[in-house]
Parts: sequence; structure tokens; C-alpha cells
Amino acid sequence: MAQLLIVYHSRTGGSRQMAEAACDAARDEAETLLKRAEDTGPEDLLAADGYLFCAPENLAALSGPMKDFFDRCYYPVLGQLNGRPYAQMVCAGSDGENAARQCARIAQGWRLKPVQAPLIICTHAQTPEAILAEKVIPEAELQTCRELGQALAAGLAMGAF
Repeated sequence: MAQLLIVYHSRTGGSRQMAEAACDAARDEAETLLKRAEDTGPEDLLAADGYLFCAPENLAALSGPMKDFFDRCYYPVLGQLNGRPYAQMVCAGSDGENAARQCARIAQGWRLKPVQAPLIICTHAQTPEAILAEKVIPEAELQTCRELGQALAAGLAMGAF
């Protein structure tokens, strides 16, 4: 059975909600493992058939713990993930594009195959208080995360990627 690995980091809850929504829907289609970036290692990447990376954008870049995940795992799996499918989700306060580009460049180095454009959900948090506050992702946007998770898992299960 195909396995989808969802790796996420969340400081204020937005990315966690997105990852959990994607995971809930993906489980209907394929074996799905949801792991925090801090708890994910090279062995998890090697065991999976496809990936969904979900992180907040902090200061126009991937969050530190998500970048640390990529840093720790990059060389141990280099050359062993070629062609595996991936997608990504970014929880952003205003833009999210740079974090998405950063993740895509790392995935390109691993020779992963992007299967859709990055999903960026914008919380419009612009003040220090709003940026640091716990996030609540609206249901309509969580549904988009579910659809992404389900489609990625279904594609894995069918061997479409």
C-alpha cells in the first residue's frame, strides 16, 4: 500500500490545522503518516512514497524547525527519493511565496516531482499581536487542504504519479 508522509511545523496552530485536515482526508485513500518536522527523520522519508510539506512562513522564509528538518534530512536521503511526488502548503501572514519557493528548491534538489502548485493560505496577520496569536483557519480553506490531501493520497494509491 502506498504511504503518504505529511511533515509539518506550526507555532501558532495554522499549519497544524492545515496538515491535520489534509491528513484526515488522505487516510481515506492511502496509508498516511502525519509527523511534526521536529520528529521526522531520513528513515521516514525513505519509507514513504510521496510527501506533503506544510509550514508557516516566518520573515519571508520557511520556519526554522521546518528548515531544520530539511537540513537534517537532506544529505542522508540525497539520490534516494528521485521522482517521488510531493505537494506543499504554506500558512502565511501576507504572502507565502518565498517560503514556497524555498521548499520547492529543496524538493528540486531531492529530485522530487511537484504534483500541484503550492497551496498558500493567508491569515492576513500583520501586527505583532496578530502574528503571535493562535490561528483559526476558516472551514472553506481547511476544505481545500482536505482536497489536496485526498487527491495526493489517491494519486499515490492509483500509481498516477
